[in-house]
Amino acid sequence: MRTDSEIAVQVELKEGALVRINNGLLELDIDLATGEASCTGRHSSAVKGMRSAYRWNGREYHTGSYASHQLKEQNETVQDGFGRGVHLMVLHESAELPQLEQHFYIYEQSAFVLLQSVVASDTGIRTNRLAVIQSGEVSLDAESGPADVSVLRVPFDNDKWVRYTVEKPPLKTESYEVAALFRQDSRRGIILGSLTHKVWKTGIKVTGGQAGEVGLELYGGAAGEMTRDFQPHGYVKGTRVESPLVWLGFYEDYREGLEAYGRANTWIEAPLPWTGGVPVGWNSWSAAMSNLDYNLYTSTSDFLRQEVQPLGFHNKDTLYINFDAFWDQLTAAEMADALNRVRSNGHKPGTYWTPFAFWGSPAQFAKEVEGTDGKYTYGDILLRDSEGEVLPDVDGGLAIDPTHPGSLLRMDWFTDKFIAEGFEYIKLDFLAHGALEGRHYHPEITTGIAAYHYGMSYLQHKLSPEVTGRPFFINLSIAPLFPYAFAHSRRVSCDVFGTLKDTEYLLNSLTHGWWMNNTLYRYNDPDHSVLYKSFNQEPTGWHEGRSRLTASVIAGTVLLLGDDFRKEEAATRAKAWLGNKGIMDVARLGKTFRPVEGDLGEGASDIFVLEAAEEQAFYLAVFNFDNAQAAHKSVSLGRAGLDAKTAYSVQDLWEGTRGEVPDGVLTVTLEPAESKIYKLSVKS
Repeated sequence: MRTDSEIAVQVELKEGALVRINNGLLELDIDLATGEASCTGRHSSAVKGMRSAYRWNGREYHTGSYASHQLKEQNETVQDGFGRGVHLMVLHESAELPQLEQHFYIYEQSAFVLLQSVVASDTGIRTNRLAVIQSGEVSLDAESGPADVSVLRVPFDNDKWVRYTVEKPPLKTESYEVAALFRQDSRRGIILGSLTHKVWKTGIKVTGGQAGEVGLELYGGAAGEMTRDFQPHGYVKGTRVESPLVWLGFYEDYREGLEAYGRANTWIEAPLPWTGGVPVGWNSWSAAMSNLDYNLYTSTSDFLRQEVQPLGFHNKDTLYINFDAFWDQLTAAEMADALNRVRSNGHKPGTYWTPFAFWGSPAQFAKEVEGTDGKYTYGDILLRDSEGEVLPDVDGGLAIDPTHPGSLLRMDWFTDKFIAEGFEYIKLDFLAHGALEGRHYHPEITTGIAAYHYGMSYLQHKLSPEVTGRPFFINLSIAPLFPYAFAHSRRVSCDVFGTLKDTEYLLNSLTHGWWMNNTLYRYNDPDHSVLYKSFNQEPTGWHEGRSRLTASVIAGTVLLLGDDFRKEEAATRAKAWLGNKGIMDVARLGKTFRPVEGDLGEGASDIFVLEAAEEQAFYLAVFNFDNAQAAHKSVSLGRAGLDAKTAYSVQDLWEGTRGEVPDGVLTVTLEPAESKIYKLSVKS
């Protein structure tokens, strides 16, 4: 037994060939006889029988396929962004197989272990599937009895109105990059996810039977319908092929675990910094879609400057007035005049672009790529399959290869144009096209994520303050969740318009994606906030429209409006709601509310909470998702994370009324489609 007074992690050799590592919060056992490992956290939550596996020459091999399992690196002290701890490496060897390494990192007083697998061969190896964890036995909070396990499935991207879902055994599901297994009653949970996002698409397959038994596999090499792929995951090649570095954590509250996982990613790769405050303003898509014109753009800036900005709708006296798609319908003269008009109002113009999607037909493949002086056509830069055929379209757009030199020249041309025109915000859309598996131009880039990382790195540099000479806000619309370090915000969902169904859909994404705010991205983006009417929808009711705004305010947030304010009712609502200082102060915090409940299938929490420690207060948002019936809700302050024994004074921020919550339960009555935001302070 080794006792290190400086590192509070114990490594012991038990009877037989068992190695045990303990840091006070979890225990890792490595069986050198079988090559399997087990990790146990508090309350007997455990992932047992863990092995690594890979696909090679048409077959799968795993740690049990090997004859020898040796502890090669023992008690190597590490100190990094995760803290201080130890690194152990188990080497699996057989005469006719590549070497398989398992790396384990355990840190002082940390409820997680990091794992990575490596396949190595002096003659080289190629694989497109490398599993870090395969386990057929997962137990969750066993001390509390048979587990009522809930499994959170996180989608790969936010396209096609995909939803986060919570499923229960019997099940067979796959999450992407991260998953949570938790109990609804106690909230205790296990969090699994990848921490490196430069090569692999990571999948987490979870299976479970009627008896509640759960098995899982966390692997690099996911590709299929949910990743929008038509080709298998690309092969990774070399004398050493590394899996993603992955996270396995055990938490008293799965929500704390997801937040910790979000922060942990940033210890590997820092997020893109932003110090300019919450972006506030307007985006054209919902208001006009393809009917965008000069008059709408300029009249919106005039209206906000004259009628709404004086009421307090701004952040640091700044508003962004943003073009979406179809900005190219304005003539050059109209565009120049529109931008001058916006800047004369003291506003900042924003624009829109799809760097990895081509919207033309095969008849347009001969079209010259902008910025290439005739050297490349669009047919040259499109991503193709292994046989050289152009990949099928996604959402009507064909994928552009981010690694092609013509694509990079195209990025130069468009970004130079946007910078010269004076834009200070860009919405980048349909980015998942750049992450598709295919045959890439760059010979060393063999996977979709590697190509996406390559292209986004180039694009982010082109838009960096060092190049533009000014802060330039980068927003991702339809995009993979990972990698994240190329933008200041990402839309937490797919398109969200103005109806109550839209609000509930957005809040499904916030229910399970709140933790990305101020970890992976500086802000979650709740999409354009429609107060009255989207171009493609009927007008909304008063409470329906206000609830859509409430949902945006609690998201974290990029607060861009989405109405045509030439419509009288849209203007009326803007002036009635956007001058509410209490509501706008919450929006300007840039902090996301946390869901109170998460075990909701494909639904959304109707109660969210934010602790504002600097104000010694809490905020509670409550929604009624029924457009026809009033709702009466009793909110347990204890369940929401407040002290149930404390008396609170309460203020309804929308209505301005005040009251008290003396008994630990906030009673709320909501009209159809209505929402509330309450501020609760300790009663003096």
